[in-house]
Amino acid sequence: MNLEQAKAVCRAMPAASEDIKWGSNVVFSVGLKMFAIFGGSEAAPTLSFKVEDERFLELTDRPGIIPAPYLARAKWVQIARPKALGDAEAAALLRRAHGLIVAKLSKKLQREIGGQDQ
Repeated sequence: MNLEQAKAVCRAMPAASEDIKWGSNVVFSVGLKMFAIFGGSEAAPTLSFKVEDERFLELTDRPGIIPAPYLARAKWVQIARPKALGDAEAAALLRRAHGLIVAKLSKKLQREIGGQDQ
């Protein structure tokens, strides 16, 4: 998985915003709710994102994917090794993470950002 391509996927999401939190983590949000976090170090970059409850165990059973520190209880996973996911699968999971967060927003906000179909 190419992290720069993954960031480009996040930037292309409807109403996605990007900012820096906790010193150096790049965080993508929609409606002020996070859906992806790029962190770690330059030598060991990580990507964390929200997944469906039923996919959480499936994904964390795979090598290189762990429960996201501090966010695992909310069903977030962390990609600890970039090769754990291919680019297409990572992009699909990031789009789904965005959709899961949009689904939790108010109906009014969903209509405003055009996310009601996700």
